[in-house]
Amino acid sequence: MNDESQNKMGTPTPEELREQVERTRDELGQTVEALAAKADIKAQAKGKAEAVKAQAAEKTAAVKAQAAEKTGTVKAQAAEKTAAVREQAAEKTAAVREQAAVKAASASGQIREKTGQAAELVKDRTPDAVLEKTAQAAAQVRESAARAGQYAADRTPDPLLEKAGRAATAARANRAPLVAGGALLIAFLLIRRSRGRNR
Repeated sequence: MNDESQNKMGTPTPEELREQVERTRDELGQTVEALAAKADIKAQAKGKAEAVKAQAAEKTAAVKAQAAEKTGTVKAQAAEKTAAVREQAAEKTAAVREQAAVKAASASGQIREKTGQAAELVKDRTPDAVLEKTAQAAAQVRESAARAGQYAADRTPDPLLEKAGRAATAARANRAPLVAGGALLIAFLLIRRSRGRNR
């Protein structure tokens, strides 16, 4: 039997045997590498740790983005509410001021009316002699004031006179209530004085 007949019968040739050995070595090498990779716990742990870190980083970025979005929304809502509150406060302040002005005007009118009524009442109840004395006293006061004013005007510098003129104009504008109040006071004092003498 020659080599060819042995090959046909199933005996491998030396070349086939070498190839089988090489294949077996390659397979064994791959198997050993796979087993080594499975057995390398540090490498596996490192890979898992890196995967977990990557997931954590993604989740952190997502949470930060959501937080930033919510913060922006909350800030916008707060700004809107603040603007609404300011507007309401301004409206209420304006309404309160308007009411206060109306009440002040009403009170001022009532005071003027009552002052006039009181002056009229005092005038009606005051004896004629007292009224005459009041008129004389008022005339004397006016005369003295005129003299004092003339004396002051003669001795006062021009800029000061201008300021005094402005003040006098303002006083004339509010003259009616002042005169009525002054007349009331004088009449009241004269009535008390005359009653004291009658006792």
